Amino acid sequence: MSMNPEELEAFGAEIQAVGDRVTRDLGERDARYIHELVAAQRRAEVAGRALLFAGAFPPAWISGVALLTLSKVLENMEIGHNVLHGQYDWMNDPELDSTSYEWDWLCLSEHWRHGHNYLHHTFTNIVGVDRDLGYGLLRMAEEQPWRPVHLPQPLYALAQALTFEWAVAVHDLELDRVLRGEKKLRQVVRQARPLVRKAARQVLKDYVLFPVLAGPSAPFVLTGNLSANLCRNVWAFLVIFCGHFPDGVQMYLPRDVEGETRAGRFLRQIRASANVVGPRWFHILSGNLSHQIEHHLFPDLPACRYPDIAVEIQAICRAYGVPYNTARFSRQVATAMRRVLRLSLPGPNRART
Repeated sequence: MSMNPEELEAFGAEIQAVGDRVTRDLGERDARYIHELVAAQRRAEVAGRALLFAGAFPPAWISGVALLTLSKVLENMEIGHNVLHGQYDWMNDPELDSTSYEWDWLCLSEHWRHGHNYLHHTFTNIVGVDRDLGYGLLRMAEEQPWRPVHLPQPLYALAQALTFEWAVAVHDLELDRVLRGEKKLRQVVRQARPLVRKAARQVLKDYVLFPVLAGPSAPFVLTGNLSANLCRNVWAFLVIFCGHFPDGVQMYLPRDVEGETRAGRFLRQIRASANVVGPRWFHILSGNLSHQIEHHLFPDLPACRYPDIAVEIQAICRAYGVPYNTARFSRQVATAMRRVLRLSLPGPNRART
């Protein structure tokens, strides 16, 4: 079903009304949620690191890795990512302020706010503009020209999953633009200095300081911290790829969005995103990016509200004949990885010229 301009504007007005209503309703419920979550995350980190100090006892090591992974996932997905979107700026809490928050993740918050909050959320899935579309490494749209370098991209994807925080941090330096002569190397060096300092602090904390403090248990703490970071990286990679690249997600060219209205942007965000069904704990561990559609529509609303408004957004989409992409985690992962494999091979460049 295609919409005429009047129908599109009516569709956009209904979507906007949902966001406006939630904005007016923000208050104690949301503040209590994020404060309780921060407290739970900190308790998980303390307990996890303490258990790793007793890592010579295998159940303690396994439990320590599990709790430290939980802490890192919560801090990265449901706290850090959402705080950096300004979802809690209305609280005027200095610890949850989007302009000063620095997360336990290699990518500098300043770089993330530009590369992700601005570029990705403004130009979602617009080929050649949205740098999160394959992170400058993977061919994820048929509109992107195929090159021989794409043949091993399933291996690139595996390496990216295991080192995701490093891949995202380096991606923000735009090294691909340097290779194309679009950016000066000295700009990258200047941009990389604060990143190198943060990376050094992160490495020293997890792989030097805590192992040294553990004394004889240093090997268990070192391997436990490494395992927790690997698990967090793979989980973040899978959640993000599930929301952006499974079957049914639409890609765009710059010409497709010329003269785009607010309603047109809402429609593009819905068509360019995908949700994942699951229980409440799954949504929390994904940072509610399991509701990627709602996140792309309203990135500055507290993510804990997404499960509620998803029902309304889906009903509006159904009424206007707009596809609403939602499926099980296994299905979204499988089709996203199938896209990685399929687009690694030569094929038509559907540039729609």
